[in-house]
Amino acid sequence: MGSSGVRGGRLSLVSVAGWALLAVFLVAAFLAALGALNQTIYGSSSFVERYLTAIAEDDIATASTTPGVALDAAELAELGLPANVSTAMFRSDVIQAGPEDVRIVRDVANPDGGHSVTASYRLDAVIVETTFDVRPLAPLYGLLNRWEFAVSPIAVVDVTAAHNPLFTVGSLTLDTRATKSGEELAAFTQVTPYLAIAPAVYEFGYTSTLLEAVPVALPVEPSARAAVTVDAIPTATFIERVQTKVDDYLQSCTTQPVLQPAGCPFGIEIDDRVVSEPVWTMVSNPVVTLTGGETAFEMPPTEGVAHISVEVQSLFDGEFSQLEIDEPFLLALSAGIRPDGSIAIQLK
Repeated sequence: MGSSGVRGGRLSLVSVAGWALLAVFLVAAFLAALGALNQTIYGSSSFVERYLTAIAEDDIATASTTPGVALDAAELAELGLPANVSTAMFRSDVIQAGPEDVRIVRDVANPDGGHSVTASYRLDAVIVETTFDVRPLAPLYGLLNRWEFAVSPIAVVDVTAAHNPLFTVGSLTLDTRATKSGEELAAFTQVTPYLAIAPAVYEFGYTSTLLEAVPVALPVEPSARAAVTVDAIPTATFIERVQTKVDDYLQSCTTQPVLQPAGCPFGIEIDDRVVSEPVWTMVSNPVVTLTGGETAFEMPPTEGVAHISVEVQSLFDGEFSQLEIDEPFLLALSAGIRPDGSIAIQLK
């Protein structure tokens, strides 16, 4: 009985030691797995890579809500931006191209616990290297690393909408007057800042029945301030409609049987006695051309030629004759688009 008791005690001790050793192995394995997770999936490099991948996949919701991306009021003020600066470009189908061939080339631990992560990627046709400073947040479940950008990668794009307040970026049409009021609303050229997810390539332009702007591709790098001009010019339809209005106006001038048609750009003075009603016809109408001015599209003084036919009697010798004269004249105008889409013309 004594011997059996001793052996039982020894077996119990061996069992306890075995379980303790197994527990140590399990804890060690858990810590090793935790460390591996914190170095990989939950590491600073993966944090940056996930952000860039979200942009590349046009997952703007994920990219824009990544910790450290959003700008607070103080950060906006530091950038010279109003608190209501537009975030309208934070949408899918706006980016033309995100970063491609993304790879992390360096991850340097800093003394303050943050990391400087350098990523290489292709933006448009250019290889770019960007260093992102990230800092730790409170660990998830007290165990898994979390990170945020120490400096937001959000970019600012100053859009100059020349001669038209509307522009398109990707599939989105925006109005540069959206956050403005008062006299600013009437400006023929508008300049408005927009926040933009970066890095990415955006394409700006505009197309409508009356106006068009040549598309402009703009690569935007993280934390940068970029500028783009969307230069809207009249379409052939716009010019044709103005030309029609000009032609109709000049034609109405020819219906006035007088030497000086009222409100018209042509007329003539004759020293002889007029003995028949003057008849005006158009030889050539001014050809409409339009360029952007300060407040409207402008047509510079452009030549046209009118013709007058009238019977006159000479005051010198009383002879009757038929006077046929081509009368050159100049016509200038400004043209704009009313809110209802019609064209307003002001003759000069």
